[in-house]
Amino acid sequence: MTRIKSNLCLLLTALIWGCAFVAQSVASATVGPFAFNGIRFLIAAVTVFLLLPVLKKITGEGSEKQKDAGTLWKAGILSGFVLLTASVLQQGGIAWTTAGKAGFLTSLYVVLVPIAGILVGKRPKPTVFIACLIALAALYLLSKPERGALGKGDVLLILSAVCFTIHILVIDHFAPQVDAAKFSAVQFLAAGLFGMLGTALFETPTNAGIKQAMIPILYAGVFSAGIGYTLQTYGQKGAEPSEASVLLSLESVFSALAGFVILHETLSVRELFGCALMFAAVLLSQKQ
Repeated sequence: MTRIKSNLCLLLTALIWGCAFVAQSVASATVGPFAFNGIRFLIAAVTVFLLLPVLKKITGEGSEKQKDAGTLWKAGILSGFVLLTASVLQQGGIAWTTAGKAGFLTSLYVVLVPIAGILVGKRPKPTVFIACLIALAALYLLSKPERGALGKGDVLLILSAVCFTIHILVIDHFAPQVDAAKFSAVQFLAAGLFGMLGTALFETPTNAGIKQAMIPILYAGVFSAGIGYTLQTYGQKGAEPSEASVLLSLESVFSALAGFVILHETLSVRELFGCALMFAAVLLSQKQ
């Protein structure tokens, strides 16, 4: 996959994720994090399985040679476990802290990814590291995190950012070795089953609560997970993880713009400056 196509996949992923925060916030009022994510990822698995013929035709993946099934399942199960862990921590954190802090703390992976990349031997270009710091400043301006000591929700979100960092690195390692669509399907199936196991062990969801949250669950399952994470896997085939993290962090910008366009929310000068900084960070990260 060319660099331009990879970047477009990651940009579309950020757009889809940017519109998902409301769905997660609404669902957290009636459904626990394990149940929400378990159902969400099972829906995502079905979505990707149904789209496999279309994705194969569009990308041509899997037509030249059969991918190694053992690697596919190992990668999918490992990635699914990390994804479920990150998502449960994020969903739990959303219920315990403010929206501003949630958006900022979750996006800390934009700085954690290049740091972790250095530890595993992937040294980013100096411009990418500078872009990550600019993106962090932009996220602060966009999210307006309130002052005060870190609470339970804040700690959960920081741990979530660490897990999302690991997830990006896991995908970076396995993406060149597996069929992206099949990998996503296995990843979601594993995440969904791990989520339902967690539900059985730690939660007691009600039919009324699930029914009330069904629209947010469907959006999070079909679009945010099924389509979004599949696009992320395709996108990371042609992008370095540190560059991908900057592009994916645009979800905060798209979230603010969606609120402006759809909900008629106003953007302050501070938020507009944050959007401009984020776009500058993206352009810098893509500099050869």
